[in-house]
Amino acid sequence: MKATIFIDKHFVIGDVDKRLFGSFIEHLGRAIYTGIYEPGHPLADKRGFRLDVIDLIRELDVPTVRYPGGNYVSSFNWEDSVGPVELRPKRLDLAWRSVEPNLFGLNEFMEWTKTVGTEPMMAINLGTRGVEEARNLVEYCNHPGGSYWSDLRKSHGVAEPHGIKLWCLGNEMDGPWEVGQKTADEYGRIAYETAKALKLFDPSIQLIACGSSNNHMPTFPDWERTVLEHCYDSVDYLSLHSYYGNPDNDLPTFLASSIEMDSFIKSVVSTCDFVKAKKRSSKIMYLSFDEWNVWFHSRAADEKVQPWQFAPSLLEDIYTFEDALVVGTLLITLLRNSNRVKIACLAQLVNVIAPIMTVKNGPAWRQTIYYPFLHASKYGRGTVLELKVESPWYDNRQYGDVPFIEATAVENRERGELTLFVVNRSTGEAVDLELNLQSYSPHHLVEWIELHHENPKASNTKKNPETVVPHKVNKNVVIDGRSIQLQLGPLSWNVIRLALT
Repeated sequence: MKATIFIDKHFVIGDVDKRLFGSFIEHLGRAIYTGIYEPGHPLADKRGFRLDVIDLIRELDVPTVRYPGGNYVSSFNWEDSVGPVELRPKRLDLAWRSVEPNLFGLNEFMEWTKTVGTEPMMAINLGTRGVEEARNLVEYCNHPGGSYWSDLRKSHGVAEPHGIKLWCLGNEMDGPWEVGQKTADEYGRIAYETAKALKLFDPSIQLIACGSSNNHMPTFPDWERTVLEHCYDSVDYLSLHSYYGNPDNDLPTFLASSIEMDSFIKSVVSTCDFVKAKKRSSKIMYLSFDEWNVWFHSRAADEKVQPWQFAPSLLEDIYTFEDALVVGTLLITLLRNSNRVKIACLAQLVNVIAPIMTVKNGPAWRQTIYYPFLHASKYGRGTVLELKVESPWYDNRQYGDVPFIEATAVENRERGELTLFVVNRSTGEAVDLELNLQSYSPHHLVEWIELHHENPKASNTKKNPETVVPHKVNKNVVIDGRSIQLQLGPLSWNVIRLALT
């Protein structure tokens, strides 16, 4: 098969906000306890933070981490998570039917973010609580001192304010699984009133309103329209959530999941722009895709977990090579929509549908999906270009004509590099690919990284943590003026870095 990608520096989609490579830590399963926090572990510091996990997260260069949920936040009393640890109450978490002892709380999380080198994205409970509790939380976190809540923080040993700038106004408030589910009008009103109060406290903070929990909700996209008609001028972002799976073991359909993600994003953008026009506003509503990933492997096992345990194993998907390919196509899709999607969070970061796995008192390792996320975070910062891709395609019962080649390109002017991220969806054929650089003069190939395995079901485990790992490609690459020719192997994720003159 043959394919051509036309690349022209004059056709720009937009600049990448580094927060596109964010992630998520929730009080869920082993994400925190025996994930990022395990006092007594041989590699834990005096605060109980696992340093082996911190090293893996630093390698990913995650710029923002959403916390403390997720569904967990909708019945969360933030006051339980601060103050002397020995005085904090144990609570029954209704979202995941687990026991939460609050050993790791708000101030511990903030200390952890500083250690990791990331910024917090704090979620507010608008399920069982409201404006007053939200206002108190922001005052506790962000006010220097001289008020009740800021002085309470100081009494807890945190002299300086946390200065948290990014806040989620609830989580999945349309979901019937959510404690405190609301109608669009109910949520739109409380989001508006909460936003008003928080921006009176600090106009510089940024607020994210809840969009639909996913694009299969019966109220999508009317939920977005109704919510934004209440709070369009008061919030900065609208959220999207979506997960993808292969429960029917239909690889060609699974590999086309990014088509659904792209359609979802474009539908939300259209709805936002409708409200903008209706309100005669000049403001552009940007998007926060703050939950996305592959998630389906662990569902049957989770149904057997007995309730009211402390840190049970939940949502522990063991990812395969084919999952990594899909994550790669989803990252390409987020980059191609970077003019409107400014924040995204791979859900989640450790143990729970995560790129990093740990064993209690044992090692940590990288799952297959770790690698495309690492590559996109490392080389996907810059300006995304609009590509013309001429690719053969296959017919799919769900998505119609699906191109074998999925690609995007990012120019990083500071490094003088052009990076292409390319997935070959073909299960059995290599693709002879021509890169037609319309307005670039490539100097040389810096690096070609490929992630491939003969078995789509191959995974990385505690016993074999490097079954699926990327490698540098040493195949012939022909550079003839502004044309580059190479061959992509079947079922492969490729990172092609070019030095520009």
